[in-house]
Amino acid sequence: MSGVTFHDTARGVRHRSRPGRPVRRLVFGAVLVALLVLVGTGVRVWQVARVDQARQADMIVVLGAAQYNGEPSEVLQARLEHALDLYRQGYSDNIVTVGGNRLGDNYTEAEASRMWLTEHGVPAGNVVDVETGRDTLRSIRAVARVAEQHAWHTALIVSDPWHSLRSRTMADNAGLRAWTSPTRTGPIVQTREIQRQYIMRETAALLYYRLTHSSAEVSGMGLG
Repeated sequence: MSGVTFHDTARGVRHRSRPGRPVRRLVFGAVLVALLVLVGTGVRVWQVARVDQARQADMIVVLGAAQYNGEPSEVLQARLEHALDLYRQGYSDNIVTVGGNRLGDNYTEAEASRMWLTEHGVPAGNVVDVETGRDTLRSIRAVARVAEQHAWHTALIVSDPWHSLRSRTMADNAGLRAWTSPTRTGPIVQTREIQRQYIMRETAALLYYRLTHSSAEVSGMGLG
């Protein structure tokens, strides 16, 4: 039989159900839920990006980005300048720089960041470089291990605005009490087009992390 026939006693009308209709409804519902999750996550990434949570913390964490033979890229320098400003305002006595290197590099991102900070007046004893991590998740987990060694529990994370929600989520999951203070300068915040691009990428990376608890390995601009 192609369907089930029944009698509507109220109207005296015969109806034939369509077997494919429940399946179509199920597919439509699943697509609608996925779309709502995607849009909702993107909106949340945008909302958190607009907020500066700067407050006292055990450490200011500068997430890594590209460096060129010890010289920070524009993206990394924007983060370092903001971290230096937070340090000078007294939000923390300690700055943790993060990031490994690529094959053939003479310096790690963490090392280049540490050199830049000490050249700009931060005492060497106040900077801890964590020369680990080619993506956000591995970097955050390495920071958590260093924090445990120093009995540090709170972190003020410095990165780009669109990176804030994912990095904070990962830090919280790693056992840190974390807030974000994103930089408002640098190439990533210059145009609306770039902002839209990175909101989309961060939305996808965050959803991937929430589903798998692993890194999406998003490349470029330090958003791994």
